[in-house]
Parts: sequence; structure tokens; C-alpha cells
Amino acid sequence: MAESPNPAVPSPGAAAGSAVFRHPDRHHIAVFALDGVIPFELGIPLRIFGAARHPDDESPLYEIATCSLRPGPVRTDADFSIMVEHGLAALREADTVVFPASHELGPVYTQGLLTPPLVEAFGAIRPGARVVSICTGSFLLGAAGLLDGRPATTHWSSADLFQRLFPRIRVDPDVLYVDDGDVLTSAGVAAGVDLCLHIVRRDFGTAVANSIARRTVVPPHREGGQAQYIRRPLPEPRLATTEKARAWALDRLDQPLTLRQMADREAMSVRTFTRRFREEVGMSPGQWLTQQRVEHARQLLESTGLGIDQVAQRAGFGTAASMRQHLQAALGVSPTAYRRTFRAGARA
Repeated sequence: MAESPNPAVPSPGAAAGSAVFRHPDRHHIAVFALDGVIPFELGIPLRIFGAARHPDDESPLYEIATCSLRPGPVRTDADFSIMVEHGLAALREADTVVFPASHELGPVYTQGLLTPPLVEAFGAIRPGARVVSICTGSFLLGAAGLLDGRPATTHWSSADLFQRLFPRIRVDPDVLYVDDGDVLTSAGVAAGVDLCLHIVRRDFGTAVANSIARRTVVPPHREGGQAQYIRRPLPEPRLATTEKARAWALDRLDQPLTLRQMADREAMSVRTFTRRFREEVGMSPGQWLTQQRVEHARQLLESTGLGIDQVAQRAGFGTAASMRQHLQAALGVSPTAYRRTFRAGARA
């Protein structure tokens, strides 16, 4: 599947004569529900994308349609079913297709194989469309071959099986989501919220995503990864945490910060601090600092007219070359291209 140069923009003519989507000026999202779908995961894309509004006139930025193999009732894993109005036509017209988790994937989950109806469904997805999975919905993408040779994640409890069934996938069981351009996967359950907010941020910028996060009463960017939720032997009870050091560092992102300085804030040795930090946040202090600086740089690029050198200094990268390297690694674009994309998106 080729990556769209700007997935937030509907494809030309995507809504012309549309049987499903009625608003050609919006990005069209199809949410694919199978029998056994988990209601929480099914509701995430509708709640997050449905709350996305243009900052100027509050008009919706996405149009969402729930679909299935055919119109009609779809069982959930709860004590109720849902009535789905749309079939595969929604997949043919969508700019983004989201696959929530289901507890009735049959050979997809046990053998890594699509059933004939699912082969037909994946064949209906429009070329160039973006594909997204929530939780174990990633097994559908794996069985369809969309993740071969690519990085991906899934619920931590299913990560080993995921890797065994699909050995060509570069599985990362520790992160909350993986963005590989036109194919994105999230970790378990609520990580779907993180991924959908990330997609909004990628499509329309930080301000729109932060507004949704406030309305939904969730953090706009959650620290760490799902590694912190995996059951492990409990460490010895201690009162000390790394929270003060993180708050202290966030106020000084523009300054050179050392591991020793952060450990001193908690009166810990560097070794103890590093271990505790990984336990609480799910990554090393250095990785966390880089992540925070990238996020700060994104906000400055979107919301200010500061030059690239000034943004690099305020975000703590020191030089434009260093910031360019980190943004390229994290986002796949240069600072100039990122600013141009999101300023253009805000005006659209």
C-alpha cells in the first residue's frame, strides 16, 4: 500500500457518487467490526476522530462509518449486538480503515490465515488508504501480509503468539503504538486512544489533538509504553520515585541535562535511578528526554514563527542539525517539512 503524501486530505473523487460518505471535504474513516468485536475498542475511533474539529469554525474534520462484511447485526463480546449499516463499500471509499480487536478471529488468531470473506474485505480497501489496528486487530493486518518486514505492536499478552505466527514482522511489545507511515498498530486496549490521538496530531496538528484530549479527559501524550503494565515480580517497597526528576527536567528542556543531575534530584545513585526510571516510564532517561524534546519542538514548529535554529535551542537539541536528525528519526520528516505540513493543514 503506497503512503498518501497527506493522509488527512481525502483522495480526489473519493466521495463522488459515494454510497457511504456524504462529505467530500472531510477525511473518511471506515471502522471494520467483526463478530466478537470488543465494544471499548470499537468506540475509540468514533470517540476520538468524531471529536476532531477545525480550530476556526468547529466543523468536523473526519467522517466516520462503521462497517462489516455485510450490513446487519454484528455480535460483540458483551451481552449485546450492534446493527451495522454498511458493508464493504465503506472500505472501497475510505481514506483510513481501522480494525478494532475481536475475540472471534478464528484461523486469523490460531493459524495466521484470513478466511475467504476477510480476503475479500482486504481486497476491497482502496489503494493508498491508510490502515490502522487497535490491540489484537493487528493479527488481521499480519494475516493480510500488510506488516511483513515492518515494525508493529499488539497487546503485550499476545505479542509472543503474534511473533510466532508472523515471523517477518518486527514486533515491539513495549510501545503504545507504532507509526510506519500508511500502516499503524497500537498496543492493548486503551493504547488505541493514544494511537488515534497521534493520528489526529499527525493529520491536523497538536492543537486539535490536545483539544480532543481535554474533552476526552485523557493525557494528550502518555509517557512510557505497555512494558510498564506487564506483570513482573514486585520490587521491594520504596517511597522514592522519579516523578520529581521528570518534572524538573521538563522545566529545563532547553538546557543540557545529565543523568547525574536527574538522579541527584531524587537522591539516588545513577544506577538505581536508571533502573527505577525504566520501571516507571518504560524507557531509559535518555530516550524519554529525546521524546519530550521532540514533542516540544513539534509544538514550537506548529504554534510559533521562531526560526529553526531558535526552535532547536528552545527544545534542547542545541543545533538545527541535531534537531533535524531527531525529528527525521521520530517523525520521518524534516523540521521545515513538518512546519509546512501542519501550518498548511491548519489553514485548510
